Amino acid sequence: MKTLTLKIDDSVSEKFIWLLEHFSSSEVKILEQSEYMSDDDYLRSINGMVQSLHEAQKEPTENGVSLDKLEW
Repeated sequence: MKTLTLKIDDSVSEKFIWLLEHFSSSEVKILEQSEYMSDDDYLRSINGMVQSLHEAQKEPTENGVSLDKLEW
């Protein structure tokens, strides 16, 4: 089974959900329904995230870690 993430316009959302509900649960499962939020809005919604980024910007470059030292 494949998982898709769709952004559906409000004007067709109700019809689209109606269509999906006509498939059996073994064919299509609605895993989650939520309002779209941009990445920026999402990050700003996390308590303390903006302040943390502002503080990190003030740190000297010398305190950073070079890419070759990171363990991916």
